[in-house]
Amino acid sequence: MSEQTFRYLNKATPRTEDYRLLTGYGRYLDDIEIPGALHVCFVRSPHAHARIVSIDIHGAAAMPGVVSVITGLELAQWTTPFRIAPPVEGLKPVEFAAMPVDTVRFQGDLVACVVATDRYLAEDAAEQVLVEFEPLPVVTDMWQALEPNAAQVDPAVPGNLVSHQTYVHGDPERANTRAFRIVEATFQQQRQTHVPIETRGCAAVWDAGRNHLTFHIGTQVPHPLRTQLAQRLKLDESQVTVISPDVGGAFGQKIALYREELTVAALARHLKRPVRWREDRLENLTAAANSREDFCRTRAAVDERGTLLALELELREDFGAYCFFPANYLARVVAMILSGPYRLQDYAFDVKVVLSHKCGNAPMRAPMSITSWVMDGTLDAIARELELDPVEVRRRNLLGPAELPYRTATGECLDDITPTQTFEALLSALDYAGFRERQQAARAAGHYLGLGLCNVVEPTTYGSRFYKAAGIPGSGHEASWIRIEPGGVVNASVGLGPSGQGYESAMANAVAEGLGVPPSSVRIHMGHTDIAPYGMGSRGARSGTAGGGALYLCALDARRKVLAIAAGCLGLPDEQSLRLIDARIERRRADEWTDTGLTLADVARRAYLDPTALPQGLTPGLEFHLTYDPPAMTYSNAAHGCEIEVDVLTGAIRIARYVVAEDCGTLLNPTVVEGQQHGAVAMGLSGALFEHMRYDASGQNVTGSLADYLIATSTELPNLEIIPLHTPGKSTAAGIKGMAEGGVMGAIGALTNAVNDALAPFGVVADRHPLTPMLLRDLLRDKL
Repeated sequence: MSEQTFRYLNKATPRTEDYRLLTGYGRYLDDIEIPGALHVCFVRSPHAHARIVSIDIHGAAAMPGVVSVITGLELAQWTTPFRIAPPVEGLKPVEFAAMPVDTVRFQGDLVACVVATDRYLAEDAAEQVLVEFEPLPVVTDMWQALEPNAAQVDPAVPGNLVSHQTYVHGDPERANTRAFRIVEATFQQQRQTHVPIETRGCAAVWDAGRNHLTFHIGTQVPHPLRTQLAQRLKLDESQVTVISPDVGGAFGQKIALYREELTVAALARHLKRPVRWREDRLENLTAAANSREDFCRTRAAVDERGTLLALELELREDFGAYCFFPANYLARVVAMILSGPYRLQDYAFDVKVVLSHKCGNAPMRAPMSITSWVMDGTLDAIARELELDPVEVRRRNLLGPAELPYRTATGECLDDITPTQTFEALLSALDYAGFRERQQAARAAGHYLGLGLCNVVEPTTYGSRFYKAAGIPGSGHEASWIRIEPGGVVNASVGLGPSGQGYESAMANAVAEGLGVPPSSVRIHMGHTDIAPYGMGSRGARSGTAGGGALYLCALDARRKVLAIAAGCLGLPDEQSLRLIDARIERRRADEWTDTGLTLADVARRAYLDPTALPQGLTPGLEFHLTYDPPAMTYSNAAHGCEIEVDVLTGAIRIARYVVAEDCGTLLNPTVVEGQQHGAVAMGLSGALFEHMRYDASGQNVTGSLADYLIATSTELPNLEIIPLHTPGKSTAAGIKGMAEGGVMGAIGALTNAVNDALAPFGVVADRHPLTPMLLRDLLRDKL
């Protein structure tokens, strides 16, 4: 399938939703007016670990405007506990209530909830809730958590080891014995958080007459969230409607049903009044969700030319106090795809995930973000150890086109990727040989330039077969419907949860391509569980492959029926000589297509208003529904290059150039894809340079404001050069491969490898993030 096959896909067009979002006409949660809504404020623990001795709510309850003050005891009667217990070997089951009753596990944990007639009264009253705590010992890092006498975070998880998986393929030990050298390298990624512009919030309206809950919330997964909300409130799913309006960023933080949101819904039902909640920035930074914080050690067995013979991975991850997701989920993906685009069969991993007295973890854009840095960083370590060129080491280990499809050591099938092509295109754009000459000249003048390279294979779309094989309950399918109205306008829906990615534009193109209408005539409806079909929502990069693929295939079904009806209108025996282009029916005569004068609106009117005139076997109307389960795993790939200069006197890093060569298959809309590329790289660079969710020895979060938790702004980020090298996938609808997270993976690796390239003359290696001036100065101390 080539680019010329498509009329609307692979064509850059402006995002249609931007007008309303940029002119103030967007409709976010706080724009939804709900008359008489009460407001919630949560009382949170000041301790990282403590027993709740007593809670005195009387002073708060007596304040003007306060409607109710509740604790975990009341919530336990209204809701069911949350339990995660997938049948995965080495994974401990966990369970916790909507609000702690006897023990808090991190600073910011829930203790009580105040409901008042406005937010200010609720916050004032929350300060009057008197809680007596008995502080308990605290676990503040993943190493301390595994010590024999460490404090227990969850009584059901002895030793704080919530997940432990090991794996061996081939014979790494034998490879080690015949290796020229064993090269070890370590990589440590710091704890981070998502920082969406719009923090978490929700509004619940209970209709007592219908026994029905309407729940407004910015979420990435409307239908799965509805299912969980109904279960935990002991309701049927038909009793719950979830509506997700415009969402100001999510990045993985808005997937889980959090305890605050469940509390708001339960309160609305109990009080029979609307209730709403919006967290402030302090709450978001301290109590929403954390991510990252993992440590990797690799042992690579290599020959004298740097060829990888075997690899062993030790991975440790700190999952925090609560598991809103299976604890093995994030680390497992890292271990599963670690080899990326490189040839490797003798491979072993040991992955441990621990609990600590910190805010619980959630996936963050590219939950496997450390993967490419670990793999390419290991190859750089091999190059340093053997005094080889890092490009030649990569070339020696990189999979070539003739080796694809390639079955990895963990059983994954790599196909439809182009790592050699993207890597060589990147090197050409960077003028690698020329850079090395400039680098040597700069060093002689006291300037330290570095070039970092990182090859990325991004898992974009997990099909149902992946979940089944991994022993994790869930589905990877997506659902869509299309309805062509009598006037020819096309309404379409898919079960995604948009949070600013440009889905309305991209998905309209998928429908337009499959059906044969202008994208401007397509209206996309998402985020409403009473309207959209039950889909698995937006996470990772599945939306393009699964969501766009489902709409494209559904549109093909619609086109077939439209052309069958058109054939009847034109008195033709079948539709083989017809096509639909820009909502007009054309007929082929010899080698020429001519307009028949028939439009989609003409066909639609007949379908709805004159069904007796339809060809035999066709039913009235033009409504279509389709579910699509993509392959077990879909991959895209890219090569990242980052040129930097390090001021060795101050430790400051200046990014001079950043180049990406990427192949993500057929593009729903190149404008949207480019925005995703820029955003992902920016997030990766920001995390590697600045972001750090820090806790002190007592478990206190010391980064509760944006003055302490630093993020990159446009002044710290480089211009990005994108080299599009897209080749359609052979196993997915329309050849879509997906993308959105690989930019994070590549940026982390390319930047860090660049820093180590610049510091090579001093014999030091930066093996942890963030790459602050203080870290670099510590490395260079006594080296200048």
